[in-house]
Amino acid sequence: MEHVILGNGIAGVCAAEAIRGLDEKAAITIIGDEDTIPYSRPMISMVLDGSLTEERLPIRPGRFYDQLGIKPVLGRRAVAIDTGAGRVRLEGGREVAFDRLLIATGADPRRLEAEGADLENIFYMRTKEDVRRMLAATGRAGKALVLGGGLVGFKAAYGLLRRGLRVTMLITSDYPLAMQVDRTAGTMILEKLVRRGLEVRTATSVTAFTGRGKVTGAELSDASHVECDLVVAGKGVRPALSFLPAQIERDLGVVVGRHLETSVKGIFAAGDAAECIDIARQKRRVNAIWPEAASQGRTAGLNMAGRPVPYTGSLSRNVMRVFDLDVMTIGLVNPQPEDEGLEVIRRHDPVCGTYRKLVLRGDVLVGAMLINAIEQGGVLLSLIQNRTRLAIEPARLLEPGFNPRWLMP
Repeated sequence: MEHVILGNGIAGVCAAEAIRGLDEKAAITIIGDEDTIPYSRPMISMVLDGSLTEERLPIRPGRFYDQLGIKPVLGRRAVAIDTGAGRVRLEGGREVAFDRLLIATGADPRRLEAEGADLENIFYMRTKEDVRRMLAATGRAGKALVLGGGLVGFKAAYGLLRRGLRVTMLITSDYPLAMQVDRTAGTMILEKLVRRGLEVRTATSVTAFTGRGKVTGAELSDASHVECDLVVAGKGVRPALSFLPAQIERDLGVVVGRHLETSVKGIFAAGDAAECIDIARQKRRVNAIWPEAASQGRTAGLNMAGRPVPYTGSLSRNVMRVFDLDVMTIGLVNPQPEDEGLEVIRRHDPVCGTYRKLVLRGDVLVGAMLINAIEQGGVLLSLIQNRTRLAIEPARLLEPGFNPRWLMP
C-alpha cells in the first residue's frame, strides 16, 4: 500500500506515525515544500521576539524519517493530482503514485494587492525562513509597519517591539484580535498595546507602498503617509489548495466527512487545509490551529491504514499573553445575527482587570472568553468539547470562587 502525505507539518507527521503504528510494511512518502525537518510553526514568533532560538523549533529529530521508514521528498510543492491514475505531480514535473493520499498542505498567507507590494523588506510571517529574513532586516530598520490586528499581526508587532523597533499597527477593524474577541476585550487589549509603546491605527489600511527597491513608506486609506523601512503583512491565511482537481469538493477548505475522507475515495484531508464540523457551531469550518491539526492528522492516518475511526469535530481556541494580559478564547465567542437561539452572559471587573463571557445554546456551553484569571479555562474547554448539559445556573461558572465539583450530579 502506497501512502502519500502532502505536507510536512504536524498533521502530516501525526498521520505518518499513525499509519506506521498500524502497518509496519506500508510505504509512506511525505512531500513538503520546505527543505527541512518538521518544526513548530506557532513558535516562530518566539524566534522573532528573541525568547527562543531556531534550534528549539524542530518537533521531531533529524533521524525521524529513517526511524519510521518514511521517504521524504522535501523542497517540492504539489501542483496537480490525477485522481483517476492515483498520481501527484510536483514542481519540476516529477510524479508520485499513491493508493491513499492525505492533503495536509496547510495554509498560505493572504498576499497584499497594494501597489509596491513587491518591494524589499515587505514580509509575511509564515515560515522560519520568513523570520530569518525579517531578523536580518531588523538590524538596518528603525520603523516597522504591521498590517493586520489578528494573531500573526500581534505576534509580529510584539516581536519587533522587543527588537527595539518603533512599530505601527494598521487594522481595518476598531480593535485588535477582532476575530477572536469582542469589543470589550478588544478595547482592553488595545489599551494595553498602546501603553506598551505600540502605535495602533484602526479602520485604516494601506493603498500603496513607496520606495525604490526597498520599502520606505506607505500611503494609507485615510490619505495620510507613514514612514517605514520594514513591513509585516498579517492579513490572514488561505488553505493551500490551488492544485486540487474539480473532483475533490472544497469550500474554503477541503470538505471532509466523519472519517476525514474527501469526496474522492482514498483521498483524505487534515489540518489547516481541511474543513470539517465545528463542535460549537455545528457547521463546517476551518479551524487552523495546532492541536486540531495534530488530532486530525492522527485520525486521518488511522483511517488511511484501514482502521475506521470517526472524527468528532474541531473546536477553535487560543491562549495568548498580551504583555501581562492573559487572553483565552474557546469556541463560538462572537455570535452573529444569524446565530439564533444563543444566550450571552458577561462579567466585567475593570478594577481587577478581568472580563469573562459565556455563550450558551440552551443549557450547553458553546463559547467562552476569559481575560485574566483564566485558571478555569480547561474546565470550560471540556464542557464545550463534550457538549455537556449544565446542571447548574450558567452564571455560576463566572463566579471567582467557581469549583468544578459544582458540576457533579
